[in-house]
Amino acid sequence: MEQPCYKCGQLVDEGRPFCPHCAAPQIRVLIAEPVSTPAPLAEAAATSQAADTLPASQIVPVLALPMQWSQSAQPCALAALIAAVAIVLKLMVPLIAAIGAGFLAVAFYRRRNPDIALSAPSGARLGALCGLFCSGMTAILAALRIAILHEGGEIRSALLERIQQTAARYPDPQFQAGLDFWRSSAGLTVMMAVLLIFGIVTFLLLGTLGGALGGTILGRRNKD
Repeated sequence: MEQPCYKCGQLVDEGRPFCPHCAAPQIRVLIAEPVSTPAPLAEAAATSQAADTLPASQIVPVLALPMQWSQSAQPCALAALIAAVAIVLKLMVPLIAAIGAGFLAVAFYRRRNPDIALSAPSGARLGALCGLFCSGMTAILAALRIAILHEGGEIRSALLERIQQTAARYPDPQFQAGLDFWRSSAGLTVMMAVLLIFGIVTFLLLGTLGGALGGTILGRRNKD
């Protein structure tokens, strides 16, 4: 098959590298023209470049940020300390104080981290941590109060009186023999340990309840 030479116009057999008439090379390289970027792709590229220059607070939605547990100890400890002081000074009932401590821990955490998402489960975890702090702080402050005000004898007398009242209700000899152990020093020590464990569990549950309540209420404010 023949084709005309681009230079002299004479017919040249296909596949020949040079024209036999004018010696012009017959192998030509065509350079493709640049393709223009469609408008949507150009806008997307411009948006991506602009996003790289914006601060993170303007790119990531506020409620999409996960909870930072490394920053939860301080607000939980502060809320627990307030509740423990109120309990030891008898300014508040322990039940209300423990629930309030869980709610207060979530409020403190939200104020310290306004960009962090809050929900009922995350608030419950904060409340549980606050409940543990509150139980330990209450035990320490109560021990200091007992040592300073010399209330150990009063507490012992109150426990013995409660045991005596229980013994009066159940005159069974076997039951009375069991109460003799609780009247002893070892029995009172065991009773105090049981009450301490019961207090830790109670504070943990009540703090969890208050934290879940705080996460629900403050989480709605975040969404609004």
